[in-house]
Amino acid sequence: MYKNWNASRLLNAGRALMGGSRWWAWLAVTAAAGTTAAYLTALAAPAGLTQAGLDMAGQPLSCGPPGYIIQCYTPGQYRVAYGVAPLLSGGIDGSGETVVMPELANAPGPDFTDIRRDLAAFDRKFGLPAPKLKVTTTLAGASAPYVAGTEEVEDTEIVHAIAPGATLDVVLVPDSAITSAANFTAAVTGLVRAAIAQGAAVISISGSEGERFFTRAEGARIHAALQQAADRHVTVVASSGDTGAISDKGPPRQVSLPASDPLVLGVGGTVLNASYQTGAYHGEMAWNADTDVSAGGYSFLFGRPSYQDGIPGIGAMRGVPDVAANADSTTAMALTFTGGVLLPAQGTSAATPLWAAVIALADQKAGRHLGFVNPAIYRIARSSAYHGAFHDVVTGDNSVMWPTGVVLGYEAGPGWDPVTGWGSPDAQVLVPLLAHQGI
Repeated sequence: MYKNWNASRLLNAGRALMGGSRWWAWLAVTAAAGTTAAYLTALAAPAGLTQAGLDMAGQPLSCGPPGYIIQCYTPGQYRVAYGVAPLLSGGIDGSGETVVMPELANAPGPDFTDIRRDLAAFDRKFGLPAPKLKVTTTLAGASAPYVAGTEEVEDTEIVHAIAPGATLDVVLVPDSAITSAANFTAAVTGLVRAAIAQGAAVISISGSEGERFFTRAEGARIHAALQQAADRHVTVVASSGDTGAISDKGPPRQVSLPASDPLVLGVGGTVLNASYQTGAYHGEMAWNADTDVSAGGYSFLFGRPSYQDGIPGIGAMRGVPDVAANADSTTAMALTFTGGVLLPAQGTSAATPLWAAVIALADQKAGRHLGFVNPAIYRIARSSAYHGAFHDVVTGDNSVMWPTGVVLGYEAGPGWDPVTGWGSPDAQVLVPLLAHQGI
């Protein structure tokens, strides 16, 4: 998904991309597909699930198109793995916070669903409370506001799983947003204005585009909008991209906007290893499936921000990403579509809403919008609390297979690296620390 908004995924309708970790059998195929029975007995129930969700809490799910067996995690298992379950048990569930997500406006058709029905199916399957869903149409003028593609389902269900009390505000943008850097710039700037106007706590952007496609003026426009968000204490979280060291749309090595902007919390991808019985965290490595890889590297538009000063090997330019979470479809959280069809979340656009939801939890814990969190993230990561608040990802790389050959990327390693940043969250430690940081 080079431009990570949902239309890019729909290009894969009705086919499976095997050989890496990314594939989708889209709704034309899955509309008639049933879910495969889970095959392990539930042993423990993560906190924050209703009784309907207890039956699924300790079971791996088979999710994917007919004929393929991929184990997915339940929302309850994801919550345990990333340290969210204790927060939910303590009443920190995102209540009072709004997470804004840009999604392409779509017309009804066989490749699309109804987001209200998808979320209702998700809630029934996993025993979650009904979502607080809002759809904003001021930018796109959509006549069918609830028509959703897979990216919208992924974004909303992941935020809802991690911060079930938060309001989900889907801001529809014109489908022309992915046709040029100029349109992408207009969509991002319009989105930020809309989020500020609606008092959002967090903006979660699963879209990305390589820096080399933007003029410096367009980059400056995006930065000015992001500065407005920071001034209004709105946190902006964005996907680093899914094509490794070349980021979006091929060589040369580059990073992508808006994640490369120093005012954004850029999110890379990992492969999660956790217990399918309890959700207990076992480890992670950098996400690399040949052509689908955690994007990261160094900006040529933005110099190194002060919060990155002193990081070994970082150089003079902004390093991306800042943090990471699971992006691999074979170790993913299950998404639920109308009719109960299960598919795996995937890509850095799955990691991004997870981090957005974690920030919403921290906002609720703090009793205020934390806004620009990068300095606090880096302070915590450089402190003695690092290995409690984060899972440091130390193996893997973001070299990428491309038709022109292998493009060498960067290595993951201890501490910050340009593949997975500081790593993934252990929210039960990180959220209280973020909430009490003086930002």
